[in-house]
Amino acid sequence: MEIKVLGPGCAKCTEAEKLMRAAVDEAGVAATIEKISDFQQIAKHGVFSTPAVIIDGQVKCVGKVPSIKEALDWVRQ
Repeated sequence: MEIKVLGPGCAKCTEAEKLMRAAVDEAGVAATIEKISDFQQIAKHGVFSTPAVIIDGQVKCVGKVPSIKEALDWVRQ
């Protein structure tokens, strides 16, 4: 599983990255988590509001920090 957390490094973006790492650990799944902070790379994903979470190429969340329940649901699928 490939997870990308998009954001410039603000508090909410950092929180989203930590939350996704916690969800992966709790679910016990194998995943790589990449933090993308370059605006051009973020825009290439079609995201114009951060934080955003992309899992295996599918945008799951834009403009907010997901809940732990949402994150667990995503990584367990």
